[in-house]
Amino acid sequence: MTMPPRLRKLALVAHVTSSVGWLGAVVAFLALAVIGTTSQDPATVRGVYLVMEPTAWYTLVPLAFAALLTGIVQSLGTPWGLFRHYWVLFKLLINVVATVVLLIYMGTFRSMAHRAADPEAELSSVRDFSPVLHSVLALVVLLLAMALAVYKPRGVTPFGQRKQGAQREGRSAPGAVSVPQT
Repeated sequence: MTMPPRLRKLALVAHVTSSVGWLGAVVAFLALAVIGTTSQDPATVRGVYLVMEPTAWYTLVPLAFAALLTGIVQSLGTPWGLFRHYWVLFKLLINVVATVVLLIYMGTFRSMAHRAADPEAELSSVRDFSPVLHSVLALVVLLLAMALAVYKPRGVTPFGQRKQGAQREGRSAPGAVSVPQT
C-alpha cells in the first residue's frame, strides 16, 4: 500500500532529517573524540569524556531510532517496499546493526565518563581511542547507507521478483504496485 503523495513526502522529510541528523551527530562525536585523545589540557580531556555519555543518549540514540523507524515507514509506504530490493534490505540491516552497536557501546561511554569523573585517575587512563575508531566506522557505514539511497543499485529480491512477475502477467498481487525506474 502506497501512501498519498503528501504523506509520502512528509515521511521522506522525516527520514532524511533524522538520517542526516544522525550523520551530523556522529561527525560531532568524532570531533569530540579527537579532542579527547589529542588535547593537552586535562580539564578539556575529562570534560570531553564526561559529556559524551549524556549527549549520546540525547542525540545519537534518538536519531538512530528515528532513522530506523522513519526508514521502515518510508519503505512500506512507497513502491520500493521493504523486501523487494536488496539496497533497501541493506539499508535496513545497516541501520539495525549500527543501532545495536551504538546501544552496546553506551556502556563504554558510561565507563569512560566514570573514569573521567575520578580526579585521582591518571589522564592516560582517561584517554580512549575507541570513540575515534567507532565514530569513523559509524561515519563510513552511514555514508554507505546514504550512497545506497541515492544510487539505488539494481537487484531485486526473490520476493520482489514474484511481485514484478505478477504485475507483468497483468494480475495484481495483493499490495502490488509499480516500482519507479530511476
